[in-house]
Amino acid sequence: MISNLIIIVILAVALFFAIKSTVAHFKGQGACCGGGGSDVRTKPRKLDSVIAKKVMRIDGMHCEHCYTRVQNVLNSIDGISAKVNGSRKQAVIKYGKEIKDEVLVQAVTGLGYEVRSLE
Repeated sequence: MISNLIIIVILAVALFFAIKSTVAHFKGQGACCGGGGSDVRTKPRKLDSVIAKKVMRIDGMHCEHCYTRVQNVLNSIDGISAKVNGSRKQAVIKYGKEIKDEVLVQAVTGLGYEVRSLE
């Protein structure tokens, strides 16, 4: 009787924490986006000329959906061609025209990720 009660309490506590983290995950809170949808990753665009190339190091990307979101938002900026490498947690960004770094940083941080550096 007491052993059954202990098992039920342990299971209830485990279930509580599992549900709590799952709800936060699907609300997009925390490091990961909570995605997993059918987003298609845009290919880096071909630029007529490349005037600069920088590497953006990004924290908070944990899955293919995260990499896709970051690559898509960067490639949506006119004059930018970006490719995200998830295993390295970075985006290689080629500039076809002059664009302020703040524009790129804001685009990525607006998705909920942290830009560690842009060099």
